[in-house]
Amino acid sequence: MTPPPPATLPNTVAWLGYGGLFPFVALALVSLLDRSQILPWREALLAYGAVILSFVGALHWSFGMTLPDLSPRQRHLCFAWSVAPALLAWVTLLIPPTEASALLVVGFLMHYWQDRRLVSLARLPAWYLPLRLRLTSVACLSLLMGSVVI
Repeated sequence: MTPPPPATLPNTVAWLGYGGLFPFVALALVSLLDRSQILPWREALLAYGAVILSFVGALHWSFGMTLPDLSPRQRHLCFAWSVAPALLAWVTLLIPPTEASALLVVGFLMHYWQDRRLVSLARLPAWYLPLRLRLTSVACLSLLMGSVVI
């Protein structure tokens, strides 16, 4: 029998998860404040957002492989969904920055919705969904803030 997942957020997960927000916040602030546009802060923010959206999508591939509570259909849906964020993120690298920011935000929100759906189907750590909500919220706010053109 599989042991239950930890009830509290592991320190490593906290450090890596919240540490991963630093580029979002820093790049959003700099892109908002540095209007010289000598350095491509906004593009760096969008590229980081695309990379992270691809990363969180891959979580569902892992869940599809490892969660014992999933039916074959649910497992198939996890695998299918896991590639959607990467494809969406790739498209954002090909379109204008304002639209790219909006599409990345939509992608992060869709992924959070998929996380909520998955939590209702399978046993995940109690800390997973609250962590995903906090990370998604900061990422989305940063992308929106970085897309503001003054």
